[in-house]
Amino acid sequence: MFGLYDLFRLIVAALVILPLTSVIRESGYYLAVTILGAKEKKLIVGSGPILFSLPTIEVRRYFFMYSWIEYEELNPKNRFWHGFIYASPIFGPLLLGLTINMMLANGVIESNVFWNTFLFYIFYYIFFDVIPVYLPDGQPTNGRAIFDLIWHGERSDYKKARLKKEKEEKQKTESKEDSEREGYTEAQEETIENRDRDQESRDDHTDPAHEHSSSESNKGYTEQQEETIENRDRDQEERSDHTKPE
Repeated sequence: MFGLYDLFRLIVAALVILPLTSVIRESGYYLAVTILGAKEKKLIVGSGPILFSLPTIEVRRYFFMYSWIEYEELNPKNRFWHGFIYASPIFGPLLLGLTINMMLANGVIESNVFWNTFLFYIFYYIFFDVIPVYLPDGQPTNGRAIFDLIWHGERSDYKKARLKKEKEEKQKTESKEDSEREGYTEAQEETIENRDRDQESRDDHTDPAHEHSSSESNKGYTEQQEETIENRDRDQEERSDHTKPE
């Protein structure tokens, strides 16, 4: 049964422990890029409007929802340092979690709900970081990035970024015409499609600058109109134009 005490635990876990473990995980990245000499970096805690900012830390109103780090593009010279970046959010929390667990086991700190929940979320993040899979958006987990780096000798995050760029360029080209039609009603779009199809099957007879042969200019006319035009052309061939002034 879910009671008031469980509600209290949920609030503490959501507002304190979860954001704390999230920040610890992102701090692994922060430490790694600092070691590699990144000058432009920022640890962002939470989402929404900014509450306050420090030189390299930004805390937002909904501090318990998400945390991430932004840093300038780094290009280490070998795969070891790329692997070091991928492994940093795993080994940092792992070392901390094992240390706290050892302290609890030896009675250095007292076991309670807070520490048990804290360890749960620490190992929760580690578990899903280690699984070598691609996420639904194509982003590799850190475990998968390390696997690709060791087994295939390539950066899967770089490959994903390149493929994403190519896909965006292709979509941009294909949707150029669609973007011009944005805001049209369904009837308008159908009319435009019919117009385009008709223009592909025949020349545009409304263009005065374009010369058409008799057969081409008659395209799109009714049967009666075509017959009238044929009679006119035949008459003009048999006699000169009497409307022309002498």
